[in-house]
Amino acid sequence: MITSQTNAQIKAVIRLQKSAKERRKQKLFVAEGIKLVTEAASYGKLQKVYVSETMWEEEVKDDVFGGCGYDVVADKVFASMSETVTPQGVLGLVRMPGYELETILADQNRSILLLDDLRDPGNLGTIMRTAEGAGMSGVILSRESVDLFNPKVVRSTMGAIFRVPFYYAEDLAEVIDALKQNQIPVYGTMMQGSIVYDMPDYKMGAGIVIGNEANGISEKVASHLTQTIRIPMEGSLESLNAAVSAAILMYEVARQKRTKPLGDLCS
Repeated sequence: MITSQTNAQIKAVIRLQKSAKERRKQKLFVAEGIKLVTEAASYGKLQKVYVSETMWEEEVKDDVFGGCGYDVVADKVFASMSETVTPQGVLGLVRMPGYELETILADQNRSILLLDDLRDPGNLGTIMRTAEGAGMSGVILSRESVDLFNPKVVRSTMGAIFRVPFYYAEDLAEVIDALKQNQIPVYGTMMQGSIVYDMPDYKMGAGIVIGNEANGISEKVASHLTQTIRIPMEGSLESLNAAVSAAILMYEVARQKRTKPLGDLCS
């Protein structure tokens, strides 16, 4: 049992929790909770597991992590490793999944979400979950967007991080041009968007851009859009939360793809 907070393994886990640079360097991230850790094992991404003393005494079986080895950690030490207020007692080191842009562009659904400098971890985690639910082909993020493997993002995805393809773009405008070259129109949400969000035809595919929480879509990215769109609002509101806006638009794309033309209703 590991009983010291100065143990090299414990310090390494804490560095991964705190530093995006360290995560990128090692190509590892931390997953907390039995659900996320067992999902990582099911996708072959789990490298190492740490179990709190209390959890080990009460629940853990040797085969629950797909044969991946684990170390037992004193409760107080485990608390220092965790990023949650009430740790669940299971923490895993997970190898990062990775995708190529071409993989996302080649998906037959042709429905892609693009994030222009999104900064809030909770928003990104919720967006990844919603992208899975709406059947999106993938999520493309600008390089300045929040780290997908930030502990809060990982928890918020509820496992979608293992199933939704993603890609960090050095230049989001260039990616938009690549989508348009593949006959995928790209729409961006703006307060003064030229048309309401449900007016475009998304049935053959679309890219949807969500901007930074404070500043919206950058001028450079906006200049490459096929068209700007807006979500109409009553009352005195000026904008919606980024994750809420993304959800509305992704499910509109999904709704249109489910809707058959009138001539096909009897088929």
